[in-house]
Amino acid sequence: LVSAMNRVQLLGRVGQDPIMRQVEGKNPVTIFSLATNEMWRTGDSEVGQGGDISQKTTWHRISVFRPGLRDVTYQYVRKGSRIFVEGKIDYGEYTDKNNVRRQATTIIAGKV
Repeated sequence: LVSAMNRVQLLGRVGQDPIMRQVEGKNPVTIFSLATNEMWRTGDSEVGQGGDISQKTTWHRISVFRPGLRDVTYQYVRKGSRIFVEGKIDYGEYTDKNNVRRQATTIIAGKV
């Protein structure tokens, strides 16, 4: 047996107020988006010397299933809040309202 680790930590800003969803027969979930930014300097590597600054924003879909955490997240997290999220990455597939199968990458939050 080989052990593996699936853990991610993100610090970013909330892109939308959380929403709570429940599919019939399944546990409710609180969902929101989180933006993280990455910045780097191109060109000369000397600190303070020329070069352009580049930036990339990455959006993450955060899902909170844990009952207590799910409710607190839904009640207190708001658009624009800066938060730290710890969880695991989950890859899945769903069918949208137009009956098209789509791939989804989600962070399943263990801590918010």
